This record gives sequence, structure tokens and C-alpha cells, in this order.
Amino acid sequence: MPLNRKDKQAIIAEIVIQILQAQTIVLAEYRGIAVSDLTKLRAKAREQQVYLRVLKNTLARRAVVGTLFASLTEQMTGPLIYSISSDAVSAAKIIHDFVRTTDKLVIKAGSYKGKIMDKADVQALASILSREELLAKLLGIIQIPISGFARALAMLVEKRRSEIA
Repeated sequence: MPLNRKDKQAIIAEIVIQILQAQTIVLAEYRGIAVSDLTKLRAKAREQQVYLRVLKNTLARRAVVGTLFASLTEQMTGPLIYSISSDAVSAAKIIHDFVRTTDKLVIKAGSYKGKIMDKADVQALASILSREELLAKLLGIIQIPISGFARALAMLVEKRRSEIA
């Protein structure tokens, strides 16, 4: 059933809200993908707070006008699924991880803070660790000297106890 003008405006408004908060948009072409696979992809996207949606390209083009992602309009052709995230890596990582499991989804293009990315650039962005993973590594590095110091103190105390006893 075709969308009426009011429905189209509502969809565009929804997309604009997502785009204004976004750092990254990834476009992937899908053909023949099973509904169950698409449902799994959407669930993973929700977990990572990634806006993932199949959109009419004309509506997506209208939504990006006047934004950092306006240069993506040339890439918006064919059956596309749009992955949009406020995190720099999440949109690319969700699509890239899914592409490795199926040949029915192909990365077409992307944009990070207004810079157009081709397939290789999207894959490179997806290989970067997420913010949470980087913070966890940083905390681990910070804990190394502290835990080493605590172990050294414990050894000194134990040595003292054995000398006293």
C-alpha cells in the first residue's frame, strides 16, 4: 500500500531526528535476504543502539538534505538498508559483522561525520574497537600497576610475618 503525504512526512521527521544525532551512516544493499536473518540483524542493532531500517531512497534523500550526510544521496540507489548510529563505530560494525555471515547483504557506502566512505573504509571503521571495549582496555592498563603494587605489599607483609614467627 502506498504511503500518503502525512506518513511520508512522519518517516522523514523520524529519519531526520536520527541523522541529527548520528556520526555514522552505512548503506548496505540487500537482495534475497531471509526475514529471519533480517530479524536477527535488527535485534543486534537494537542492542547496540543502532537505528537500522529499510527505507525508500527518495525519503532518505529528503532527510539528509542540509546535513553532514547530504553527499550520500548519490549512493542511495537500489534496495538499501540504512544503519545509523551516534557512536562512530557501531553502525559499521553491525553491518560488517552480518556481511561476514551472508552474501545477500553487500556494503555499498557510508559516511562518517560527512566524509564519504567506500566499502573498504566501512570495513576499516568496523575493525576499530568500540568505545566500551576501549574503556575496558584502558581500565585494565590502569589496574596493572595498582595490582602489582598490592601484590608487592602483600609479599612484604607475608615475609615480615614469617620473620617474626
